Amino acid sequence: MFKQSRSPVRVITDAPEADVGSTDVPDELKRKSLSLPDIPESEAVRHYTRLASMNFGVDNGPYPLGSCTMKYNPKYADRIASLPSATDIHPYQDDSTVQGTLEMMYDMERKLASISGMDAVTLQPAAGAHGEFTAMLMVRAYHRSNGEERDEVIVPDSAHGTNPASAAMAGYKVIEIPSASDGSVDTDALKAAVSKRTAAFMLTNPNTLGIFDKNIKEIAKAVHNAGALMYYDGANLNAIMGISSPGKMNFDIVHFNIHKTFAAPHGGGGPGSGPVGVKKKLIPFLPSPIIKKADGKFVLEYDNKESIGKVRAFHGNINVVLRGYAYILRMGSEGLKDATVRAVLNSNYLKELLKDGYDIPYGDLKKHEFVASASRLKKEKGIKASDVAKRMIDFGIHPPTVYFPMLVDEALMFEPTEDCSKDELDRMAEALNDIAKEDRETVLRAPRNSSVSRVDETKAAKDMIFSTRYLRRRQ
Repeated sequence: MFKQSRSPVRVITDAPEADVGSTDVPDELKRKSLSLPDIPESEAVRHYTRLASMNFGVDNGPYPLGSCTMKYNPKYADRIASLPSATDIHPYQDDSTVQGTLEMMYDMERKLASISGMDAVTLQPAAGAHGEFTAMLMVRAYHRSNGEERDEVIVPDSAHGTNPASAAMAGYKVIEIPSASDGSVDTDALKAAVSKRTAAFMLTNPNTLGIFDKNIKEIAKAVHNAGALMYYDGANLNAIMGISSPGKMNFDIVHFNIHKTFAAPHGGGGPGSGPVGVKKKLIPFLPSPIIKKADGKFVLEYDNKESIGKVRAFHGNINVVLRGYAYILRMGSEGLKDATVRAVLNSNYLKELLKDGYDIPYGDLKKHEFVASASRLKKEKGIKASDVAKRMIDFGIHPPTVYFPMLVDEALMFEPTEDCSKDELDRMAEALNDIAKEDRETVLRAPRNSSVSRVDETKAAKDMIFSTRYLRRRQ
């Protein structure tokens, strides 16, 4: 609370009297004094408004982070997730008092199963990588139920970094295979690597280069012939949703990213949601509890003897699931398909506009994302991908993902998503092409229109200082 005054002089902030009664806080934990700023309310409001305007998010403009899929978050989903019927319940309540929520979860599992071509889904995992880890635990349980102790998981060199990490955390030895010259899976390398020790092959299709692997049926056959499972990383599901599915490609298990594919908030450390879908043979190993419908009621069933158990406190990030559920209901099957078509169109349109200033390796037709290379600029002017990204900030455009995947030199990975307009894509391309023509000194001084210029990124990662108060304590 702030005192208001007609005087031009600054006035001190006015903390209200405590209205909570006496407390039992020990004296040594009580503050001896409270230092509040000596400013009027108007100045405080303007200060925080200025700080807020320095943030960039999907409400400010395109967020073309390749692989991360930063979609616009529709406000109707936020409103639904904010309803008291969603926020004022607790997982310890009796099943009979949360039938609406259980029905939503039950229906969401079936909608995700239909979209992915799977037979059943769990909503428990808290994010994509957690979904991967959950899937690997289920893969182990499946093989053990067949009396096998397989200890290897194969990943391509274009895989998301969480794939090998999740497999390793589950106790598997990770076998990396190279990509073919066209950026797809090297089928000969896969066939040479797969064996009776192989538990699963982890793949996203299309891959991080935006390439749909035309040999996917052959790949699945080679993996299945060895008794292993096909795992689908759902990070790029936005490229095939409504047109194809992991099930049609003969995958056995898949994770979803509700915060990517179905337009729930993404970034800022969470929360996310990473449901896992499975084919029929893996259903017994799903995390418990499982939502069942019996006698017209929805119940949580815990007595699944082959289940890998709980992987998340309670039942998952249901508030995120609810946003995704609202998105799916409002879009409908045709709307989801249209989102995919527009995402692929936007990606290829932007790619065509950048061809003169940047190299676009690994074929021409892309799906929802593509990887450009700043290697030509590096060779001719000493301008790297990170320099291009920082210069984009001066144009008011959020940079793409840089230096991933690592098989592309000076990679700039773009995923414009379906909500980008043609005008936004044209403006992004114009800025990038202008940067490609600029001299080295101009680009290397960027960014100049941000609150800070270039920071020591290595030091920032190793020596984190979160506030001036934290800095003073360290000094």
